Amino acid sequence: MRKRWWVAGVLAVLVALLAGVSLGPVSLPPGSVAAELLNLIPGVHLDSGLTEREIAIVTELRLPRVVLGLLVGGLLALAGGCYQGVFRNPLADPYLLGVAAGAGLAVTAVIALGGAGRQGAISGLPLTIPLAAFAGSLLAVTMTYLLGAAGGRSRSPAMLILAGVAVSAFLSAGQTYLLQRHSDSIQPVYSWLLGRLATAGWHDVLLVLPYAALTTVVVLLHRRELDVLAVGDDEAKSLGLHPQRSRYLLIAAASLGTAAAVSATGLIGFVGIIVPHTVRLLAGSSYRVILPLSLLFGAAFLALTDVVARTAAAPAEVPIGVVTALLGGPFFVLVLRTARRVLT
Repeated sequence: MRKRWWVAGVLAVLVALLAGVSLGPVSLPPGSVAAELLNLIPGVHLDSGLTEREIAIVTELRLPRVVLGLLVGGLLALAGGCYQGVFRNPLADPYLLGVAAGAGLAVTAVIALGGAGRQGAISGLPLTIPLAAFAGSLLAVTMTYLLGAAGGRSRSPAMLILAGVAVSAFLSAGQTYLLQRHSDSIQPVYSWLLGRLATAGWHDVLLVLPYAALTTVVVLLHRRELDVLAVGDDEAKSLGLHPQRSRYLLIAAASLGTAAAVSATGLIGFVGIIVPHTVRLLAGSSYRVILPLSLLFGAAFLALTDVVARTAAAPAEVPIGVVTALLGGPFFVLVLRTARRVLT
């Protein structure tokens, strides 16, 4: 990997971090914010010039939100690149195997049956909702695995995709039924489905961090295998690789990271399509390059997108899922046209 792309990725993350903490309803000087962030390093003591109130805004409100955005953006982009390599499908995204539908059904059940809808917000269940989303996501992926493996040795990536479509349709029907039976829950459910990075303190960051670390380590350690899988299973076997085992290990790792991201922020679409494809166009087609750079640029992308969501209609806040959809819709069409041109 060329060093300049590593440097560009790290710089993008640092710029996104500084912009995310500096910009908002109360704008703060970037230089002072940078000094205050450096003060968080043990042994560093700089005069940032910020008041106690402004320091609290930086360290207790904005920094946890930006760090959460960096973690979730990196996870979704990494998972998207991983799925595209495993399934050899440029349109694969982190929600391919039913993660979104499973999380949506679980959260709808918690809100509708737990009474959060009558309160008009989901903040009343800060712990239950992330746990429900995480459990629902993993349950959906497990159902997809079992259904896709029903064909025995004939199972293939195409069967997994079809199984994911079937599981998503089944779980989405359950969610629709619950919403129809509990109409007072529609607003809080949709506020979660549209995605949000609003977080109070470091709880959500600590919730996602261990899964992000595990997913990142497993996927990056096996990223070379995706280049081997790209030439076909028979050729991969001749090179000493076990295609099925590698494929399922990578799918499991990417699904675990996606479930963790969804549990903390709701459904944020298109990150797993926009970032890996942009990296592929700019830096090369090898997954040794695509995956680590997708991790860095995905983190920066979502953190900067959150800045747009917070400031575009200030003092109101646009759901971040709406912003990513506005960016991702045209990009998805471009990718679809490109893929069709290649196939023809």
